[in-house]
Amino acid sequence: MSANEILALLMLAGFFALLLAGVPVGITLATSGFVFGFLGFGGGLFNLVPARIYGVVTNYQWLAFPLFIFMGVMLEKSRLAEELLDVVGHLAGKFRGGMALGIIGVGVLMGATTGIVGATVTTLGLLTLPTLLRRGYNPGVACGAICASGTLGQIIPPSLILILLSDILQLSVGTLFAAAVMPGLMLAALYCTYIVILGMTRPDLMPVIPRKEREAMPRAELWMRFVKVVLPPVALILSVLGSIIAGVAAPTEAASMGALGSIVVTAFAGRMSLRVLRETVETTTRITAMVMFILICAQVFALAFRGLRGEDLIHDMFRLLPGGVNADIWFLMLLIFVLGFFIEWIEISYIAVPLFLPVFVQQNVDIVWLAMLICVNLQTSFLTPPFGWALFFLRGVAPPEVTTRDMYLGVMPFIAIQLIGVALLFFYPTIALWLPKVIGW
Repeated sequence: MSANEILALLMLAGFFALLLAGVPVGITLATSGFVFGFLGFGGGLFNLVPARIYGVVTNYQWLAFPLFIFMGVMLEKSRLAEELLDVVGHLAGKFRGGMALGIIGVGVLMGATTGIVGATVTTLGLLTLPTLLRRGYNPGVACGAICASGTLGQIIPPSLILILLSDILQLSVGTLFAAAVMPGLMLAALYCTYIVILGMTRPDLMPVIPRKEREAMPRAELWMRFVKVVLPPVALILSVLGSIIAGVAAPTEAASMGALGSIVVTAFAGRMSLRVLRETVETTTRITAMVMFILICAQVFALAFRGLRGEDLIHDMFRLLPGGVNADIWFLMLLIFVLGFFIEWIEISYIAVPLFLPVFVQQNVDIVWLAMLICVNLQTSFLTPPFGWALFFLRGVAPPEVTTRDMYLGVMPFIAIQLIGVALLFFYPTIALWLPKVIGW
């Protein structure tokens, strides 16, 4: 092993040490890259950094990122979930676990419109958790349903993960959006199946809504409200995703229409104001700046790691694994799952994926299929303790009687379901590849 390869290993170790010490990920990436790159090559290696950064910030497709974030934050301000949950709860209330099924359905709809896990989990937690507890739901089941449904926005388009992966993997955003539709719906169906089975086997955990409460609102009025609260977001989803997947509009163009549409939907709900617009712009700017800063710092890390022959180390490591390409894929899946216990999806996307990508390209693995495996796997990082962000978001709004133990136990079945989803996607690639092939991507 050469001196540079040893420095590459030390750079990885230094990166994770700084990360676990609580240093922000962008600073961690840049610091480890600059220090070990300088030790290996001096200052000459970093003459390439300005050109790489310029290439990143002038990439046209990144315009879609702030626009989709704006759309999501604006729709959060429209309080779409509040009305949806009220209506869906009454419609599904006569079934065992009906409210939990309603939460999954709202999670799918919010995932396709907002795509922001924190917003979805916080909103669902504030609006539904006290009600579910009051109606006799088991705290663990309630917390698990809320957290799991909130993570659906990370795979159902327009997901921020998909936009980042399209750049990392050099794939079309439209292709990834099309490929993610069926896996996202598959996960939602698996969640619903679990809720239905649990309702049949343990009815005491999820009581039905009392008949008197369900009949308080006339059925005709209930369905009118359902149409009113569902139609605008569905129309927005179809206009944005449909135009991208059908090839009518580029992702950036569709994102701009989505941002405009979110303003219209919020105004239609009677909740548009200068304060809402200002808060939306501020939140969008903050999230976009954070991601772009990490992306720029990742260029320093990638340049140093490649210069120190880190990619050769990765290739050599995969050659030692028995079992061929399938073993390589499962090794990557295991690594992503374990990393999800400790770091966020952004860090995993920028570190693990680029390191291993050349190996799979060389082995002619379908990169679109691989991207979907990564996406479904990355969802577990939001639920796995100790650093599952969905748990943190829910903890911040949960009533005092709901313990952290309730949350951890509640999400365990849903983590297992997500891993089942990874396995199904591995053995049946058509789940992800069918729609892109049908529409000719």
